[in-house]
Amino acid sequence: METLKKEVISLSEVKDILEKVGVEEMDQIQRWTYDYVSKFAKSPSHVSRTIINQLVSSCDLKEDEAVEIANAMPKSIEELRAFTFGWKKLILTDTLNKILDIINKEH
Repeated sequence: METLKKEVISLSEVKDILEKVGVEEMDQIQRWTYDYVSKFAKSPSHVSRTIINQLVSSCDLKEDEAVEIANAMPKSIEELRAFTFGWKKLILTDTLNKILDIINKEH
């Protein structure tokens, strides 16, 4: 199988892609992945993509960082800090509040 393009996408976007395949036609790994994303996707794909785009454009996040946040949909500054700590870059409290505002507005 040839890779056509590589991009970071949210769990809900993965779910949408796999739903187009159909459960009957999935191999075992696709079924496991579909089961996982069905349980853990926190919002519809269009909402996740809107959040990702806003986080990238308004909060100076890389797309993979924004996807990580959209997948988890943190509800507090403390939860957000758990992610940003792993990124090894300082995110100001004002920016963290802006991230939460974007999540809360769209979700």
